[in-house]
Amino acid sequence: MSTADRVLGRTGLLISPLTLGTMNFGRHQEEAESIRIIQAALDAGLTAVDTADVYAQGVSEQIVGKALAGRRDDVFLATKFHGQVGDNPRHAGNSRAWIVRAVEDSLRRLGTDHLDLYQAHRPDPRTDLLETLRTLDDLIRQGKIRYYGTSVFPAHQLVEAQWLAEKHGLTAPHTEQLPYSLLVRSAEREVFPVVRKYGVGVLSYGPLAAGWLSGGYRVGAEQPASARAELIPGRFDITLDRNQRKLAAADALATLADEHGLTLVELAVAFALNHPAISSVIIGPRTQSHLDAYLKASAVDLDPEVLDRIDEIVDPGTHFLERDTGRDTPSLQPSALRLKGLPR
Repeated sequence: MSTADRVLGRTGLLISPLTLGTMNFGRHQEEAESIRIIQAALDAGLTAVDTADVYAQGVSEQIVGKALAGRRDDVFLATKFHGQVGDNPRHAGNSRAWIVRAVEDSLRRLGTDHLDLYQAHRPDPRTDLLETLRTLDDLIRQGKIRYYGTSVFPAHQLVEAQWLAEKHGLTAPHTEQLPYSLLVRSAEREVFPVVRKYGVGVLSYGPLAAGWLSGGYRVGAEQPASARAELIPGRFDITLDRNQRKLAAADALATLADEHGLTLVELAVAFALNHPAISSVIIGPRTQSHLDAYLKASAVDLDPEVLDRIDEIVDPGTHFLERDTGRDTPSLQPSALRLKGLPR
């Protein structure tokens, strides 16, 4: 892997170009092998690990904590709050009440006394954003977290967070985590200009677009088996028109990679790493072979000619399916679109 570390936004902190994502650990990979892969990634030069309290309902954090035993000081450790943990619906969201409990639970599971980065996994329409920011600012002052960030926040909320922090004398968010790939480029339209203006570091995830860029999706080929496809079939059903267009793009990108002596994985990861707004790309290997492929891809540089061809295949600032953006946008729900119940 390339040894050129990157600066995380305005923090001045150096982190590796690839961040190890751990969503698979505790769900699709057993503990011993998960620990081995985490340690192999660290041995290969990765310095950042990202997890969340909802990944396997806390099991992922426990596995990460075990894997980092004796190595914690050398790792930039990030986790998230927001999703429901357990059966109690109150154990979720971005309220002060939940955050102050969730952070203690994550610290315990991870076996550490502080988090390097604590992230709001999604916006919370029920909680005033200022309450969330004040709580996270308090955690920084208490030494429980070093930095905090957001994940899949729309551009207007990223701007609002910066404005609220300045107005109330709070620390502003340091990072934003979002999906970005050859097939999901909507962040280029509004989010990337905003984060660059405010010095917010971007941790992008999904460089393989949930498997669409693994090389298995080709026109005329049998659709590959996928746990995600079974869970959310509408996102992968290639008989649907929107997915037919995505399939054609994936096939064209695979052909482009072949023409330049690359695998599609190499093209995809190199593309994500190429954008100047991105501090680090989160990878989610489930096996050693997956990790090896990601590591090899991180050393690839793309010529301007290749980047121009990519823009011809997938328009900048676009995506094929709204679900791929990671958002559940209230303004796009049927009740909002049809203005039901609103006064005329």
